[in-house]
Amino acid sequence: MAFRFESLEVFQLAVDYATFAYQLTRKFPREEIFGLTGNLRRAAASIANNVAEGSGRGTRRDFMHFVDVAFGSLTESVASAILAERLGYLGQPDLGEIRERADHLGRKLQSFKRSLATSDARRATIESAKP
Repeated sequence: MAFRFESLEVFQLAVDYATFAYQLTRKFPREEIFGLTGNLRRAAASIANNVAEGSGRGTRRDFMHFVDVAFGSLTESVASAILAERLGYLGQPDLGEIRERADHLGRKLQSFKRSLATSDARRATIESAKP
């Protein structure tokens, strides 16, 4: 059985982003496994998880809330990557790559949220026009 969220581009991009974050953190020191490594991985995985969870909620408004939470996790992952670069765990090229991927995914999340809001507003207009 395939779930509805699996076909969403934002979900697929979020999984790609999390996979990349996991690959990057393999280079981190072992003592960071419960610190920065875990935080970056959790934040990155949370993006896809929130898109999936939001798709299973009853309303578009709920779904939009979870897309907002996913965006927050995206920004958290970037903040963790910046800290990792400052600590010498990531090089500038890796930080640049994660920023590019985050920017692309962030734009897609915002666009997706707008599409949810637009279709929700359109449905409300149709409903209010019914006799």
